[in-house]
Amino acid sequence: MSDDNVERLARLSAELSKQQAPTQTARMLSGTELKQLAERGGFAVDETTGDRMISALEDIIDALNERWAELEKLSSPPPLSISATAQWVTQHTVNTAADDRGLLTQLRRAREELPQYIEAIRVAKHRYAETESGTRTTLDGFKPA
Repeated sequence: MSDDNVERLARLSAELSKQQAPTQTARMLSGTELKQLAERGGFAVDETTGDRMISALEDIIDALNERWAELEKLSSPPPLSISATAQWVTQHTVNTAADDRGLLTQLRRAREELPQYIEAIRVAKHRYAETESGTRTTLDGFKPA
């Protein structure tokens, strides 16, 4: 995955944070919840689309893993002077990266959740195949002998 994709992921995360209204808290489904939804038939996906989704998520995981050591540096104070302003900027930078809505925090969550999303998509692909097979069987029953 290219650096452009990592930058797009960071911009998307920031944009999603901006879009949340202050009085409204948007909540994403956890990987476990998404898998349960797929198991209950709440969503299904065809093989081709599911494979493309899984591939994209695996690319993101690979990019995060390849760059994780560099990304973790966001939680360390940047080397600035010892002036009061520089120290404030240093602390603000660390807090911004590592607070509840910070980029590093969001990327950690993504690393934890993305594998579960992949598993949910696999379940959804299986559900789709089962549903399609059942539909074919039903329709085949209507064919003239």
